[in-house]
Amino acid sequence: MRLDKFLKVSRLIKRRTVANEACDAGRVLVNDKVAKASVNVKTGDVIEIQFGTKSVKVEVVNVQETVRKEEAQEMYRYL
Repeated sequence: MRLDKFLKVSRLIKRRTVANEACDAGRVLVNDKVAKASVNVKTGDVIEIQFGTKSVKVEVVNVQETVRKEEAQEMYRYL
């Protein structure tokens, strides 16, 4: 699954366009490398997102195309 879509489906970032912009600005790292929005995300990858001064680091646990809001947090775990 594409990185921008994973960020939206998992609700780490609210909208896909915002996820795209974050990737273009170099604020998203996958396995400690700056990632473009088109990078393929798989189980076990570590994603780090920088929101201003705050940084969120998660590990991908599950990849699904569609998820209900209540189940979205089951797609990743915080590190």
